[in-house]
Amino acid sequence: MKKTIFSLFLLFFALCAIAQNAREEIKVNPYLGGDNYTAYQEPTKPLSPTPEGYEVCYFSHYGRHGSRYLIGKSAYDTPVKVLQAAHDAGQLTEKGEDVLKKCIAIRKDAQGRIEELTPLGAQQHRGIARRLSERFPEIFGKDNIVDAKSSTIIRCILSMANEMAELQGRNPNLNIKMDASAHDMYYIIQDDKELQKQRAPRGSEAEKALNAFRKSKFDATRVLNTLFKTEDYWKENVEKPHDFIETILWKVAQDQQSLELRKNFSLLDIFTNDELYNIWLGRNADWYVKYGPSMLNGGTQIYVQRNLIKNIIEETDASLPKLLKDSNARLSVPSAHMRFGHEVVVMPTACFMNLNGAGTIYDSLDDLEKNKWYSYKIFPMASNIQMVFYRPTTPNASVDDVLVKFLLNEEEADVPDLKAVKGPYYKWADVKKYWENKLSKYKE
Repeated sequence: MKKTIFSLFLLFFALCAIAQNAREEIKVNPYLGGDNYTAYQEPTKPLSPTPEGYEVCYFSHYGRHGSRYLIGKSAYDTPVKVLQAAHDAGQLTEKGEDVLKKCIAIRKDAQGRIEELTPLGAQQHRGIARRLSERFPEIFGKDNIVDAKSSTIIRCILSMANEMAELQGRNPNLNIKMDASAHDMYYIIQDDKELQKQRAPRGSEAEKALNAFRKSKFDATRVLNTLFKTEDYWKENVEKPHDFIETILWKVAQDQQSLELRKNFSLLDIFTNDELYNIWLGRNADWYVKYGPSMLNGGTQIYVQRNLIKNIIEETDASLPKLLKDSNARLSVPSAHMRFGHEVVVMPTACFMNLNGAGTIYDSLDDLEKNKWYSYKIFPMASNIQMVFYRPTTPNASVDDVLVKFLLNEEEADVPDLKAVKGPYYKWADVKKYWENKLSKYKE
């Protein structure tokens, strides 16, 4: 009887955890409010068993670089400059003085490492590689070819290198090919300036809606008054004071989770849990509009990385038929295509694929949180989209018989627009047709 009661308690707590909304999740882990600065969360759910009569035969992937330092020297200089000026004027509170010291320490730690991968970022990719080896030994436990390509940005190259080094260390027989060239940047991170212009141009409906939404969610006055002695001072001497808190100082505070200094102190105590949640609401909406399916700018932003979708189709079409027909093809044809880049690719790609409903169109920005459209679940540091292909074990299998499973950040994902064969498994032929039909609707 006691065992039954205990089991019921465990079930209750598990259901409570599942039912948590973003406010509750951010309260438990404030770093989740870091949006695209959120450090990678390792998967917790076991994978579904391989369908009976099938085996893994091919793997395709796109991954973001791991945790990094902030982009641009000013990201570290500006907080120190603003707070130091207030210190010199005798206008910092005790809390403000503490924040200044911490900002100076963070800036010193980042010196000469702007935009670079952090040790945590390297660890994230080694962890992903370890799990790939354990989960899919049919691909990463044999003498297969792994073709890895990276953005030419150093943090992406190092992310790829760490992941490949871990794979190679676990299986010296893998034939790993790595490259990072301008030749491949057209699909690693497509530079579509026309679509970029349409995201939220000045004076547009999209910009007005985002500004109004963010202002309705967060007011920086309390934080400003916590750091500076008088309201008159920050109003007169801090340029765009609300932006200084919501964007500049918040960014330093949240990105600290990617640094080794996270072990020494935190800057997040500047904010209350509700403030962290409300800032996240605004940023979450910003990503939905600028990289998601929002109709505020025509619903076209999910196509901004369409070259990646085309590349996945092309490389799958090149490898898969050969791997099905010839057991020795794996010695000359890649069994895995892996691509390493940025969150601005992961985000629209997940929306285009509609993984877990990421491509759903909502009428109101308030609907995002209600429907669990959470940025930190889509594209944290080291975020990744994995496609695992399964062939029938019967002779003479064709491409039409192949199944595919999607993993978003190593957790099984569904595609609401498609009918699954079973569980998270879809026919590759259906997925390909779905993508090609979708691509045909966008006119260059």
